[in-house]
Order: sequence, then C-alpha cells, then structure tokens
Amino acid sequence: MSVAVRTSQNVLLEYEPASVGERILAAMIDYLVLFGWIVLVMAVPSRLGIKTGNVYVVAVMFPVVAYDLLSEWLLNGRSIGKIALGIRVVMLDGSQPGLGAYLIRWLFRIVESVAFLGGIVPIITVAVNGKGQRLGDIAAGTSVVKLKPAVALEDILIRPIDENYIVQFPDVRLLSDRDISIIREALRLGDETILQRTADKVKDVTGLQSTLPNRSFLETVISDYQFITIQ
Repeated sequence: MSVAVRTSQNVLLEYEPASVGERILAAMIDYLVLFGWIVLVMAVPSRLGIKTGNVYVVAVMFPVVAYDLLSEWLLNGRSIGKIALGIRVVMLDGSQPGLGAYLIRWLFRIVESVAFLGGIVPIITVAVNGKGQRLGDIAAGTSVVKLKPAVALEDILIRPIDENYIVQFPDVRLLSDRDISIIREALRLGDETILQRTADKVKDVTGLQSTLPNRSFLETVISDYQFITIQ
C-alpha cells in the first residue's frame, strides 16, 4: 500500500511506506551511534584521568535523549539510521515537517518506549496501519517513507512509443524539460481552462498551429518531445 502526499503545487506523489524491518534496522543503527557516543565521552575523561560530575553526565546524555528530535529536525526528517536505509519522515498533507511535528513524534516515542515494553505496540501499529505510522506519526500527521516516490510527476502520462512513431510537431524541441513537466501537470489536473492556457502558451513559445482539442494537442506534444529527446 502506498502513501499519497499532495504537494503545495497540488501534485500527488505516492510513496512506499518504510517497512517495519527497515524502521527497526534504522533504529538499530541509531542505537549503535548512540552507544559509540556514550563510550567515547565516558572513556576519554577516564583515560585522561579527568573526574566527571553530574553536570558532565547530564551534558553528554542530553544528545542521547534528544537524538531523535535533533537529528530529524536538523537532517530534514532523517537520522543517521534513516539516511543509511534511504527513508525519511514526511507530512501527509505535503507540507514541510516542522519542529512541532518532530517534537510530537519524539514525545510519543518516549511514551511508547516506556509504556509499551520497549516498543512492541509501535511495531504492531506500523505493521497494521497501512501508512507506515506509529502512534507518534498518527498524532503528528506524518509517516516514514522510502525516499524514492512510487509515482512521481515525471512518470505521469509517459507512454511507450513505437520506434516507427511519426513526429507531428518537430518544433517541440524548443521546449524544455520544465515546460514538459508543466504540461503533464496541466493534463493531470484536467481543468479545461488550465488546458487552454497551457496549449496557448505552448503554441506561443513554439509557433505551432493545430486544430486538435487542447488535451489531444498537449498529449501529442509530450509524445513528440519524448520521441525526439530519446533519439
């Protein structure tokens, strides 16, 4: 099952939720990082014969306690473990996750770990939720997904083209990849006013003339462009 995320440009992207195994493995990598940090900050003073007090212990333990919050906030929804596994936190409404969302996830992580015997219930929640969400994700409106979208804008309306395909509008070579992306988005939205404006703009830029309906014209432009650019 995929997770649909609508961007601020009203483009729908579908991501594959990170599996339970991927999330557990990412967490294990993070635990190794934290373990290495604790060993380092405790071993160095000991080797140098430096006595440490409560203030030092609190200072070195703060990054351990706040690791998930700080790493996701500073690394755009990722921790070291998530980076290694190619997964990240996203908002289901398509907006950029903010500190508030990361804070909610972090607070629920603490509650889940303490209340549910080290995380059994969160694992079950992720497995059965369908959107890759634990309780903290549900509360924050987030999910953890694989970085590569299952369906991206560039994949929309790209059809296999026969090698004997005949280009109808050679001047589409004057368009850019960005122009083609805009055309694809217009086709996906399907609004006739948007299609009309897009078709008029394409004709203005390229000098093309056509009596085809707007949708048919734009679909032909995409096919021509695709055929020309892959030759």
